[in-house]
Amino acid sequence: MTRCARNRRVIFIEEPEIGAAVPQLEMRNVQPNLLRVVPQLPPATEEEHDAMLRTLFESLNRSDGQPPIHWFYTPMMFPLVDHLPSSLTVYDCMDQLSHFLYAHPDIVENERRLLERAHVVFTGGRALYDAKKAQHANVHAVPSSVDVPFFATARAQQVEPNDQASIASPRIGYCGVIDERIDLELIAHIARERPDWQIVLLGPTAKVEPEALPQLPNIHYLGLKPYAELPAYIAGWQAAIMPFALNEATRFISPTKTPEYLAAGKPVVSTAIADVVEPYERLGFVRIGRDRAEFVHALDESLRGKQRASADERDAFLARMSWDATWSFMETQLERAALARTLAPIAPEERESTVCSTT
Repeated sequence: MTRCARNRRVIFIEEPEIGAAVPQLEMRNVQPNLLRVVPQLPPATEEEHDAMLRTLFESLNRSDGQPPIHWFYTPMMFPLVDHLPSSLTVYDCMDQLSHFLYAHPDIVENERRLLERAHVVFTGGRALYDAKKAQHANVHAVPSSVDVPFFATARAQQVEPNDQASIASPRIGYCGVIDERIDLELIAHIARERPDWQIVLLGPTAKVEPEALPQLPNIHYLGLKPYAELPAYIAGWQAAIMPFALNEATRFISPTKTPEYLAAGKPVVSTAIADVVEPYERLGFVRIGRDRAEFVHALDESLRGKQRASADERDAFLARMSWDATWSFMETQLERAALARTLAPIAPEERESTVCSTT
């Protein structure tokens, strides 16, 4: 969206926060043309919150001239904005959210309705594309891109963050949410099998009870870190891991951290996530541990410096994955969809129905 805002005005709506005295919109300019909006709602029932949001979104949708494009990240927003006009509807499907733990029971039906109305559908990876391509006529796979210069700073020596500086080496690191998608037993197994390795976990926990987190002397939970600080932490790791469980919640994921770890110059070991196996394992950039023993062995090989592909091959691949290139592709699809919509007659049921941009 920061790239979209270079030549468009973007209103980015985040999840509501509860606790305000009256319904209102908290707004902050992140950069020119990019407005961050957080709805502030008083305590109420889900139905009352929905009514408040519908009213608040009406004020955002008013604009001079052409109705806005509605860029949509979660089907759960569909019922809140289906009464508002838009010039184009985009469904940016980054995950199969209905497979997540505690998913809302309405999410499947809301996605079905959204796919009926969307003009463009993007998916966050190839596996998700394969799952959606039969459900819509205009679906495009857009795997995660990477800010190579930013993460490449981890290749140079960095000032150690205070909470990591006292942790011995070798360090095996992970950054991301720790939730039902993470194989906690795998992490515990690595820690037990290699007590001299230090496992560093960055990120918040969600949908996981504290007692479920493995507690061993060589497992270190450092919590959520600002994005800007990630290269300093990663620089101090000897290998990076993606210890994802193989379950319904991970069936369609395409981890953004894969190219980020590679841009940081770290050897990477992952479980057999489809969008990591293809193309990253095939190209020799990532080692795959298909069971716990193989995962530990892959880390052993990585720490010994044994890599199947060269750094030059890796960097040449990453050079084609910039966010600028990704946005250029996506914008082209928007322009094509807009042109197709102007050339085709608009069905009556589409004239006043759309979706809203949200996390």
